[in-house]
This record gives sequence, structure tokens and C-alpha cells, in this order.
Amino acid sequence: MMTTPSPIRMDHHRRPSLLVLGVMLALMGASLPAEAQPNLRSTFPGRRVGGATRGECSARLIAHLVPGNSVFAPGSSRVLGIVEGPSSTPRPIQISFRPEGTAAGTTSQTISLPAAGAGIVLFNQPGGPLPMRWESSYQCDSAAPASDDPLAFVSAGSPPALSLLVEDANPDDLKLQQALQTLRKACGGSIATAELASRFALADVIKEDWPAQLPVRCPG
Repeated sequence: MMTTPSPIRMDHHRRPSLLVLGVMLALMGASLPAEAQPNLRSTFPGRRVGGATRGECSARLIAHLVPGNSVFAPGSSRVLGIVEGPSSTPRPIQISFRPEGTAAGTTSQTISLPAAGAGIVLFNQPGGPLPMRWESSYQCDSAAPASDDPLAFVSAGSPPALSLLVEDANPDDLKLQQALQTLRKACGGSIATAELASRFALADVIKEDWPAQLPVRCPG
């Protein structure tokens, strides 16, 4: 006589498989947010030193005082810094900030700095959500004379210095925050160029034609 298997016995055989499946799904679900969020410190295509290779204005050095990967957490002090290289015909600087991940045409916050010689400029990060994209470049277009040369555009603009401002600080950020705070105490004065190069790892871009001392400008 054929008997029907007990429902309880069937549940007993299936329970381990269902339990394993449930654990696997839970683990997969828990890992998705971490995988979906990129590591901005390793993937952001920043360049802390801007400029091109041709044209007096375009090739003039402009550098953000940020870590080598061009990602920086300013912290509560919100102090940011830019270095300007030497130039016989200095031009104004335009600085822009906009939330990372937004379209290029999104309205940004801008700061304009007057034309000046070699030196350091310190200012405060504007308010707004982080992460925030920060770009700085000389306004070379106003310097370029009218020309029929189709290659004249190479001296009329240059890639900006590009950095990403984030909220979570790492040890490199904390060290840099302290260096910027110390530098701010020199506002209105100057510091040795060699000291700047050492403190902010810029020895590879500071050349022999730089002055021995750099003024520290703190507008506003």
C-alpha cells in the first residue's frame, strides 16, 4: 500500500537549502551599496597642477594645495590654497565649484581673483554639498590678441587645475589642513619658496626662475 510522505518530513529536507539561499541573498544585498558607490579617492581624474605646454599664459603654473591624488577634505576650517607661478603678464584667475556628479552646465559658484605675480592665495571653501568639484584656471582668452592663425587657440586656454573636495578626512588631509592653517598665519607676509615646495610636495614643478620668497595673499 502506497503512503503519502509526511509534510513535516519534506519541510525538514528543504529547510537547509532555503536557509542557505536566504543567507546568500542577504549577503548579496548587503554588498550592493558598497559596490555601487565608487571609491572617489582612487577614481577621480584630478590634476592638482593645471596648465598647458605652449603659450605664456597657458603654460603658467597654477596649482591647488591638495594631496597628490587631488582629492582633499578641507575640514571645519574650510581653508583652500592656490599657488601661482611667475609671469611677466599675469592674468586674472577664475575658480569654480559645483557638486560632483552634476551636469557640466549646472550653475556653479565662482570666485574671481585679480591678476598677480607669483605667490600663494588662500581663501575659504564656499558652502554647498560635498563631494564638490573645484577648478581653477587663468583667464587667458582675455590675453590672446586677435589672430588669423588657426593654431592660435593653443595659447588662449589651458586645462584647469582640478580637485575634488570631500567630507571624510584621512591622515594626509589632516596633515595638509594643519599646513594650510599655519600658512594662513603668514597672510600679508611671505614664506620661503623652498619651504612651500617641501611642505606641499611641489619641488618637481618649482623652477629656478621662481623668486626666493612668495607673498601669501588672503583676499576677503
